[in-house]
Parts: sequence; structure tokens; C-alpha cells
Amino acid sequence: MKTITHVKSVSLAALAAATLFSAPAMAQAPADESETIIVTAGKRDEDIRQVAMPISAVTGEQLKKMNANSLSDYITRLPGVVFNDYQPGISEVVIRGVAATTYHEQGQTTVGYYLNEVPVVEPGFPIGIPDVDTFDLQRVEVLRGPQGTLFGSSTLGGLVNYVANVADASKIDAAASGIVGTTKNASGELNYAAKAMINIPLVEDQLAVRLVALQRSDAGYLDNPGIGVNGSNDYRTRGLRGSIVAHLGETTKVTYLSSYQDSKLDDQTYLDLKNPYIRDVPRAESQKTDFWMNSLRFDQEIGDVANFTALGSITKKTNTTVFSYPYAYVTGVTTGDEAAYSLGEADALIKTVEARLASAGEGPFKWLVGVSYMQAKKNSYDQIFQSGAEAYINAHPDLFGGYSGAQLTPGDRLYGYQTKSTNEDFGVFGELSFKPVEQFEITVGGRYYNTTAKADVLNQAGALGGYEGGYTPTDSSGSVNQKEDGFLPKATVAWRPSKDVMVYATYSQGYRVGGINPNAGLLESIPESYESDKVKNYEAGVKTQTPDGRFAIDLTGFRIYWNNIQARLFGPAPSYYSYVVNAGGARINGVEFSGTVNVNRMVRFSSNVTWQDAKITEFLPYPFDAAGLGGYPKGTVLPGSSKWSVANNLTLTLNDVSGAPTFDIAHRYLSSAPTSFDDVSRRGDFNMFDLRASIGVGEKIRLMAFANNVFDKFGILNAPFANDASPLPQGSIIRPRTLGLRFDWSL
Repeated sequence: MKTITHVKSVSLAALAAATLFSAPAMAQAPADESETIIVTAGKRDEDIRQVAMPISAVTGEQLKKMNANSLSDYITRLPGVVFNDYQPGISEVVIRGVAATTYHEQGQTTVGYYLNEVPVVEPGFPIGIPDVDTFDLQRVEVLRGPQGTLFGSSTLGGLVNYVANVADASKIDAAASGIVGTTKNASGELNYAAKAMINIPLVEDQLAVRLVALQRSDAGYLDNPGIGVNGSNDYRTRGLRGSIVAHLGETTKVTYLSSYQDSKLDDQTYLDLKNPYIRDVPRAESQKTDFWMNSLRFDQEIGDVANFTALGSITKKTNTTVFSYPYAYVTGVTTGDEAAYSLGEADALIKTVEARLASAGEGPFKWLVGVSYMQAKKNSYDQIFQSGAEAYINAHPDLFGGYSGAQLTPGDRLYGYQTKSTNEDFGVFGELSFKPVEQFEITVGGRYYNTTAKADVLNQAGALGGYEGGYTPTDSSGSVNQKEDGFLPKATVAWRPSKDVMVYATYSQGYRVGGINPNAGLLESIPESYESDKVKNYEAGVKTQTPDGRFAIDLTGFRIYWNNIQARLFGPAPSYYSYVVNAGGARINGVEFSGTVNVNRMVRFSSNVTWQDAKITEFLPYPFDAAGLGGYPKGTVLPGSSKWSVANNLTLTLNDVSGAPTFDIAHRYLSSAPTSFDDVSRRGDFNMFDLRASIGVGEKIRLMAFANNVFDKFGILNAPFANDASPLPQGSIIRPRTLGLRFDWSL
């Protein structure tokens, strides 16, 4: 039956792709064809249709029509993108299959995350990946392929740039949005959201302030008999955002932006895949994350020659996470409050500065030069406790080599791990474009980078260690001080025979910094540190549309070589410590297709289709491999890399009817993929459908009814630690059927 299902799924994807190529469409077109989407992908304002790179931009209006609130609502509907939706607040976007895990990269993420061009994720293991709520966003830009030249490290696969609206001194403005809904198996609890924005000019056309406030709550849908709570995984997010914009004359603008958002998860979203909607653990696994970003930006026009931009930011992040462990460990108790649990606390402080000068106006030459600096400091402390452990060891010293409870489990702590790190990243970057003729453009660029990674790790004495029977009677430590510099080149050629057709080819590179392993010095088999890894990307694409905008296509083919992969692996029982090794390489081939067809004034169809083949090209050593092979052979598929992903959307708009009612059918398909190098479990192999209907009430209000996952599909998103012998919940799934109402009001 499994084989039949697999063949059927692939056939569906192939049929969808064939249908699309026979009926051209364009997913990148704006909702209103008269609207031009301006993006900042090249650190300058450009029409998305003229940017010679694969880029998706979802506007704020489109996000509203999609009923999108968080990343999982829209990011997977873009070509080349999947989402490792595992833990809210720190789930990772993966672009073009550049990932060595479907859990969390132990080191720096392979995708960069930015808010108004400010990086909001630090090097090393991210303690929080801001999932910025979509309310009052101008757009979300997703750049596919390595972006190391202009954006630096952490962009091996691409980047996500949230663009929030800032204060507008030309008018008073206000908006509000509200949502209420219900999710299957949520025990009667409701989902809700309340959001509001106000924009006030303080001095007409010169000075303005904009304020945004929001709170959203998603009811839990998993039952946890271990703590006696149904629908235990309630999730709440709230945020405040404010901006001040001052126009100091006609050519000078200063922008201050402050954005705060926190999230609280009452219990984790992992479940027992053999018992749907059940997660049985002896303690609620709560999680809290927050970030607060403050940035100051200065823009100056220098006549008709150039534009100067200076941008500085400070971002603070914290994360507190509790995990429950139903393992016997010291006392043998695996249930209730006496069972073992972990407490992880971490904080990060990220400071960035960037200054750049970009040419203005038209002409055969276009150039940009800039300099950037980032400093990121991070502290974390992870502990595992088991009530009564200290007393138990004191009562049974012969079982623990004669050591006392105070030595191995002080305060009932079985394990303690502290780390402090400082990363610095200095870069000088630039691009130069030349048009020998109007239709042909050559662009070359590069970045010189100089990075430093300093870190100290302390593994405290404890009953969960790496030697002497599985415990560590003394503290162990490790430290690294890595320095690296290099150059990342980029070259693009673009041919634009008309304003509606562009063909381009690009070579680009991306890199990720190295760092210290979390358990450095604890086990001899775990290396103390790991080095940087890099990707080389070759791609060619075409963007074309009919003059009337009715039909359009974006089509890109790419090949990526990933060298010196930072592979996240896990040590032996009983602790299964994670660590990183640099091992071998990978090759990723893919084709991304986006399209839209406006059938007539009422009917619009859009689709994104991605085919991808991602495999390692060298043997990847893994000494703790359960199969006894000592690692993973050449040809092993990269974790989470589905061959096919498809997202379709059909919209009917009755423009001539009062209220201009609209009806949407949204479809998503993800083919099967391994969740780890072991290929023990798989994710994907599901089709999911959403329905939406909306109508305007007067000129300022629009009402929507929606049904997400209308057929209540049980689709597996993740299960990287699947093991029949494990008592822990091991997977995450798409949200069950959710019904609701939404209203949007604007001044």
C-alpha cells in the first residue's frame, strides 16, 4: 500500500506540472495588475519583474486575502521553499533543500532572516527565529539561492526579509483586524486574534509616528494524558511595533523602527504518530521566546548621482524551554513530577551597522558599494533535573563509583551545560552593472568577509556524562577562537529583449561560519569545533508575461554544490548529545516554476511547482550509526528534501456584485521525504485544501469565512527522531481542520 500511495502522489504532482506548462500562469504578479511590486533584494528599490534573480514577494494585501498570520500560512506556498515546522518560535525555513536536518541546525541557519533589512538571527544555534506576524507588513520578500555577496553569512539557501510599514507623514491612517475560529480536537477552546494600527502625521509631510499592537492565540489540538490536559499545546503570540519617520528636507529621511514580539507555547507540538493527537509526557513542555529589535536608518539623496544609506540596529532575544524525559536515569521514576526534565535558558544580543552608497538614475553603468559589521553575544544554560536524584545516589554510592549525590547531582541536577559565545562579522561588498546595449546587462559583484567566532563551554559534573559508566564526576570544558576571511564572487548576465521578457544566468556563493560544539570536551568522539561550509550556485531563469499582464511565467533551473557540510549528528545513549561535524558534500538540482493566468475579470489561477533532487556526494561518517555501517553512503537524500512541492490557488471575484465577493480554493502538495539521514521516518506525501470566501461591507470593512485543511488531512511535517523503542512523542503534523471568521477594517 505504501508503494501505491507513493506512485499516486508522484503522478498527481506530475499531472499538476504538466497542466501548468500547458496553461501558463504567474505566481509573482500583484493582486492588482496595475500595481508594481517594488523590492529591495539588491539593496536598492527595483521592480520585481526586472530583478535578475529568483525572488517571491507577497504583499500585505495578498497576505490579508490569504488569511496568513504566520510563516507556516504562506511560506510553503512559494517555489523552492519548505518549512521545518517543529517548534513555534524557532522553526526554520529551508530554501532549495539546503539543510542537514529537519529539526534545527546546530550551527548557523542556512537561511537568513531580516526585518527591514536588519538581521534578526545570530550565528550559532539560534535561540529564536522571529516569526513576524503579518499584520501591517508591506510585504515579505523571499530570495532563493545564496545571497552571500550582499547579505553575508547564513544565506546558503536564500533569505527571508520582512518589510514592515513605517510611519507615513502624508496622511492619517488606521486599520484593525480580528479573527475567531475553532480547530478540531481543541476541546472547545477558540482561536482568536486582535490587531490594530494607527498612523499619525505630527508635522504634515515631515514627521509622523505609526503604532501597531497585536495578540493572537491558537488553541491546542493535542491531548496530553500525562498531565491530564486535553488540547495542551495552546500557543499565544503578541507584539508591539512603532516607527517614527522624519523628512529633513526633500532629500533626507531618518527612520526609527522598534519591534517587539513574544510567544508562549504551553506544551510542545510533538505527538505520538502511532496514536494521532496524543502526546503523553509526564510534564508540560513549555516554551517562551521573545525578540526586541531597534533600528535607526538614515537615507540621503546625493543629487542625481547616488543614494547613501546608513543603518544601525540592536536586537535582544531570549528563550526559555522545558522538556520532559520519561527515562529512568538515576531514580528509575518515569512518571509524574518525579520524572526527569530539562530547563534551557538563553539570551542573545545582536548589534549591526551597515553603510552603503548606490548609484541613482539610469545609464549604462549601475553600481553599489558598502560595508557592514555585526557583533552577536549569546549565553545559554541547559540543565536536566530529576527529583530525589541526590538522595538516591547518597543511598546507593556503590552504584556510582563511590561518588556522592552532591558530586554527581547537586540540587538534583543530572546535567549542566553552559556556553558563552561572541561572533563578529565584518564585510565589504559591492556590485557593478554594465549595459553595452540597452537589452543586455552584465553584473559582477563580491564580498570580502572577515569573521571571528569565540566560545567557551562548561559541562558540569553530573550523572549524565560521557565516561565512567555514563556519568561525569568532574567538570569539563572547551573553547574555540576561530578566525576566517575570504571572498565571495557573484556574476549575472541578463537579456531583456522587451519590458515583458527577461532571461538571466547567475553564479553565486554563500557561506556559514563555524563554531564550538555544545558538548566540547565531554566525549573524545565528539570534535571540539566545526568549520565553515559553503555553497556554489549555478542557475538560469526566465521571467515573461504578456503585454496585458494576463499570462506570465517565472521559470528557474539551478544546481548547487554544498561543500564541507555542517552535519548535525547525535552521540550515543543515554544522553544522545548533539554535535556537528564537517563531512563531505552534496549536490542539489532543481527546477522552480511560478505562474498566473487571469482567465477573465473574474477568474484567476496561480501555481508554484518545484522539483528538486538533493543528495550527498561523499560518504558521511557517523560512528554511532544504529545500522552498523559507520555512516551514510553517497547518494543519501538530504533530510526533508521532497522531490515535488506544489501550491495552487484558484480565485473567483465577482467585481460587478455589491461587496465584490471573492471565493478561493488553495491547494498544497508535498511529496514524501526522509526526516533524517537515517531515513527511518518520512514526512510529506499529502494534499491539503483550504477554502475562503470574503465580501466587502461598505467601503472600509471586509468579512471572510475560512476553512483550513478542509478535509482534515493528517499530514506529517516532521519526525527526525523516530524510533520504535523511544517513549517520547516524535513527530509534528499539519494543523487539523480549522474553521473561522475574519474581519478587516481600514480607514
